[in-house]
Amino acid sequence: MTGEKDLAVLLQNMEPVLNAGEYVFCTVENLRDIPDIENVLFFFRETEAVTIVLEKTTADEWRMAYSYIASWITLNIHSSLEAVGLTAAFSNALKQENISCNVVAAYFHDHIFVAKEDAEKAMEALYTLKNN
Repeated sequence: MTGEKDLAVLLQNMEPVLNAGEYVFCTVENLRDIPDIENVLFFFRETEAVTIVLEKTTADEWRMAYSYIASWITLNIHSSLEAVGLTAAFSNALKQENISCNVVAAYFHDHIFVAKEDAEKAMEALYTLKNN
């Protein structure tokens, strides 16, 4: 299964889902500094540190610093990692509403993190994009 590449099909069939919870971006020096890797949504190694994303409640429990509280939206359509234009289309739709987005492309779906206070407006913008 390689996923859909056709932008029109992706936009018409995408199903944005607002996942429950609040999510934060934190950093650690290395993965050994994480008390329980199973509680991490994802991590990415950068030159400066390892960025981890996890639920805010877990970060608070672990006393981790963060400066941004996000909501997590999943686009429920299996998009190909080679698809062209999907990220541009939804980020432009969010830009039109003055909504910042942080995007993660995983194997099966694209995931969008928006400021918690923008979550409902972001969902509306994504549904508008889907229905146009």
